[in-house]
Amino acid sequence: MTSSMQTHWRGLLPRTIAVGLLLIAMAASAADQPAPAVRPAASPSAGAAQPRLLERIVAVVNKEVITLGQLNERIDVVSRQLRQQRVQLPPADVLERQVLERMITERAQLQLAEDNGIRIDDLQVDRAIDRIADQNRLSLAEFRAALDRDGIVYDRLRADLRKEIALTRLREREVDGRVQVTESEIDNFLDEEKARTAANAQNVEYRVSHVLVRVPEGVSSEQLEQLRDKASQAMRRARSGVEFSEVAVASSDAADALQGGAMGWRQGDRLPELFVAALVRMKPGETSDVLRSPAGFHVLHLDETRGVDVRTEDVDQIRARHILIRTNEIVSDSESRRRIQQLRDRIVEGADFAEIARLNSDDGSAPRGGELGWLYPGDTVPEFERAMGALQVGALSEAVRSPFGWHLIQVLERRRGDLSSERKRGEARRVVHDRKAEEAFDLWLRELRDRTYLEYRLEER
Repeated sequence: MTSSMQTHWRGLLPRTIAVGLLLIAMAASAADQPAPAVRPAASPSAGAAQPRLLERIVAVVNKEVITLGQLNERIDVVSRQLRQQRVQLPPADVLERQVLERMITERAQLQLAEDNGIRIDDLQVDRAIDRIADQNRLSLAEFRAALDRDGIVYDRLRADLRKEIALTRLREREVDGRVQVTESEIDNFLDEEKARTAANAQNVEYRVSHVLVRVPEGVSSEQLEQLRDKASQAMRRARSGVEFSEVAVASSDAADALQGGAMGWRQGDRLPELFVAALVRMKPGETSDVLRSPAGFHVLHLDETRGVDVRTEDVDQIRARHILIRTNEIVSDSESRRRIQQLRDRIVEGADFAEIARLNSDDGSAPRGGELGWLYPGDTVPEFERAMGALQVGALSEAVRSPFGWHLIQVLERRRGDLSSERKRGEARRVVHDRKAEEAFDLWLRELRDRTYLEYRLEER
């Protein structure tokens, strides 16, 4: 699979999951299928009754097991991925333990998702695959051909996506939906942003990698010092010249450990305040001191910085209307497209757009003749926004596909104007929420691990 395609697949869902699935290549899901209690031995002769050998268990996670076979399959995939990234592999026993920890964390979350009744049906998976193909500008047939060329089994991709969507839904339910943002936090954020803008014509983006040494609840003072020492050792190794990615693979408890601890490019307002306070004093190539948060001990490595233009007060806005024919269990994708094309033909022949929308659109805007009002960048899904942005005023789009179905779009007006005060506060609320949710997710993962029944059998050789 091309690197750009992998990027799009990993960016498929909102703030996609920082556990399990994003630590491996898509082909890894075969390693995560429920293990059989027994596995047949090799057959010495046809037709003979064969003994069945118990596959060795390396961990018990609540009522499920992880087998040595599953662990070895995942290690093989992770090893290939790290070599492709030119990351030095840690000693075999260290990598084995790290991969097992990631599998345990993933398994615990999937169990909780199932217990909470989170079910991902085939239609949701189909829409996710359609979106990946669209982001890579491929038809579904072309996308499947690309998977075949890269040796990725289509059914395994579907299994990966089903799990990732389930984990996203779990995070939204257990973490994101419970984060509260106060008006004073919004005020503080806007004041800080105003001060940054006044001080500098550019904001800074950081490309960061990190190590997290997670601190469980209720640890003794002696255990706490041991964990602090583990973080300090990671810091010293990085400062001594060892590649930080190698340090992260060997030492980090974070979900991105097996990606070399890479967090990617982040603007300061998308990082925890604790991180920003350290990064502003660092130069590219430097490693931070050990930092303490409620989740544990952190070590940061600043890979690069770059300036980004500060968002201007004036933004492009579009007033548009649309007609949507949704796809669902009853209306297939092809039927939805056929119906939207028929409606387009009627409008081209002179039918009134607003009347067609009122009678046919499956969107809440139908009573308003499809009117969406003034839209700001980011208000609509990317597929819709791209198509709308390419239209001249008064022009009618071709059929446009989005995760919701098929649309017709018409641009009514364009303007460039100031963000309203309400709009600015809404954006600030979103940014502050995302920052708090990231920190809350780390804490939630720690709490989930603390209340999960674990039984390690890895050392039972």
